[in-house]
Amino acid sequence: MTTEQTGSELAGNTRRPHIWVDADACPVVIKEIIFRAAERLALPTVLVANQLLRVPPSKVIRAVQVAHGFDEADHWIVEQALPGDLVITADIPLAARVVEKNVAALNPRGEFYSAENIRERLNMRDFMEELRSSMPSEGRHIGGPAPFSQSDRQAFGRSFDRFLAKLPRKP
Repeated sequence: MTTEQTGSELAGNTRRPHIWVDADACPVVIKEIIFRAAERLALPTVLVANQLLRVPPSKVIRAVQVAHGFDEADHWIVEQALPGDLVITADIPLAARVVEKNVAALNPRGEFYSAENIRERLNMRDFMEELRSSMPSEGRHIGGPAPFSQSDRQAFGRSFDRFLAKLPRKP
């Protein structure tokens, strides 16, 4: 996959926390916020997708293209992420998997997932899928999330800044 050491190989070293971005559906404006913070704080940041991604030239930001297939990016992120890292995703099952590993998870609308709220999110997701599948095909569109707004961007920025403020300073 890559010649860079994985999180688990670095766990015994003084490893800087990493930012892992489930990049397939991450809004561009959120990626830009992440890029600025990564550069400013010299935080290793990895965007993961099953398609080719463009990232700015950087010593700390890189993109990883995983194989095409269902949840390949999710599996890769779960394997790499360690406690102290942050995963940015709107994917609730991925968030549940990393929260279970004691890895912080933040959605692009600024909400941190936690052991307390992830079960509720998974139940609601499953309920909506069941509801859609039980409807005739012409009625299956119940609607998705609201369009991404300026207030979502601001909420993400505030939550992301709170996480970054708790990080140990670069040695």
